[in-house]
Amino acid sequence: MTNNTNFKIPMWVNIVQVLLILIMAQQVYMFYFDHAVVAISGITVEGTANKNLLYEFAGRTATMAVVSLIVLLTQNPRYLLVVLLMNIFREGQETIIDPLYPLANAPISPTADLIAHLVIIAIEVLAFIAVYRVVRSMDKAAVE
Repeated sequence: MTNNTNFKIPMWVNIVQVLLILIMAQQVYMFYFDHAVVAISGITVEGTANKNLLYEFAGRTATMAVVSLIVLLTQNPRYLLVVLLMNIFREGQETIIDPLYPLANAPISPTADLIAHLVIIAIEVLAFIAVYRVVRSMDKAAVE
């Protein structure tokens, strides 16, 4: 049996994951508690249907943040692969959605937003590859 402590997740991957967790935590706070900020961005916060969507988004984002935090704390590369894959697919969708439907107070243009998302996805893909290599090393060591 392989000991995970012999197979470290690169520090830069942990830093990227911490930043993503902080972004998700900020979104969770906004969508649960700071509807004024949400409204400034052009999202309607009045009415039952809109609040349903706000709270569902907050709940799903909170779930991703909590799972990501637990995986970060365990430092298990196998679990981190799943979280990184989730990040890549989430950001991949945002890469299309954000430039097509920009928020009213978006800090950058839709083109800059697209470029920023592509950079983020590239970093996440590199992190996935780095952690995948760690997992492959774990698999090879387990066979030996």
